[in-house]
Amino acid sequence: MKKVILSAFVVASLLATSCKNTKEEAKDVKKEAVETVDKATEETKEAAKEVEETTEEAVKAVESAIEGIEIPEFEDPKVGEYLQSYTEYAKTYIEAKGDVVKNSELAQKGVELASKSQEILGNLSQDDAVKFSQVMTAIQSKMAPAQ
Repeated sequence: MKKVILSAFVVASLLATSCKNTKEEAKDVKKEAVETVDKATEETKEAAKEVEETTEEAVKAVESAIEGIEIPEFEDPKVGEYLQSYTEYAKTYIEAKGDVVKNSELAQKGVELASKSQEILGNLSQDDAVKFSQVMTAIQSKMAPAQ
């Protein structure tokens, strides 16, 4: 009987001490988890700032990609309007680099603008046709790096 009682006390004391260790280990694990979450949160905030800065730089690059192209005056005001709409298309095209959904929409708009370009070229004088071609070449050269 003494052996049974002693065995029960030994088991109880082992359980009591092992439970305390488990509680302490659980507290340590909790502290480590909180520290890890805090560290991950800080890293995420830093990454978000970097992404925001990179996005701002990309937007500036897109804006400057079309800047520097001047649309000259033409006898027909529709030519200037067409070149303005083509410039807007070019900006959208550069911004959509890699976006499949936007690229499919832009492909359709590109086809429409190409057919309209042929109509406009047919109605231009020789000098206006040269100016028109120069502006279109300049815009398309800005679009080429986005392909």
